[in-house]
Amino acid sequence: MNLFDSPIINVLQKGLDASALRQRVIANNVANINTPGFKKSYVSFEDQLKAAVQSTGGSPLKGTHPLHIATSNVMADPQVKQVRDTTMRYDGNNVDIDEEMVNLFSTVIQQDIYAQGLMDRFSILGNVISGRR
Repeated sequence: MNLFDSPIINVLQKGLDASALRQRVIANNVANINTPGFKKSYVSFEDQLKAAVQSTGGSPLKGTHPLHIATSNVMADPQVKQVRDTTMRYDGNNVDIDEEMVNLFSTVIQQDIYAQGLMDRFSILGNVISGRR
């Protein structure tokens, strides 16, 4: 059994990957704020994660809360999607700098949560391996 191949660690790793991708997409949106006709993009990860968790159905272990992640491997990959049906300016560009800054701030917070979750998991594994309590 691989200690590092648990569903929780996999989801947290995918969350970090999604956060990094989201930061790159936001940076691209901000870099093209003055490009005529540019259409902003966003990263969809949480919707795929929710669908993947719901599709696992019943798990052999009993959860104490309906939002607990199932024990089977949850596969959700972040996807970049483009927003084509809106326009912010007359030149067709739809990037709103205020919205992008809020999205960036939210992404940083999410990334911190995913990283803290991974550090906690690895700390638990380290305690188990070393025999500490």
